[in-house]
Amino acid sequence: MMTSSENILTIEELSIYLKISVSTLYKLAREGKLPAKKVGRHWRFHKRAIDQWMATERLPL
Repeated sequence: MMTSSENILTIEELSIYLKISVSTLYKLAREGKLPAKKVGRHWRFHKRAIDQWMATERLPL
C-alpha cells in the first residue's frame, strides 16, 4: 500500500518517473494538459491520476 507521500510527486520526481523533461512537464501542467495541482509556486501530481492520464492520453513527441 502506498503512503500519501509516495502518492504525491514533485515535478522532478514525475520527470524521472515518466522520463519526460521538467520543461515539458511545466508546459503541459500550465496548459492544463496534465492532471496537476499548484500549491503556492510548486506543482504536485497524484501518481494514480498520472497513471490514468498515461493510459488514455497521447504524449507530445
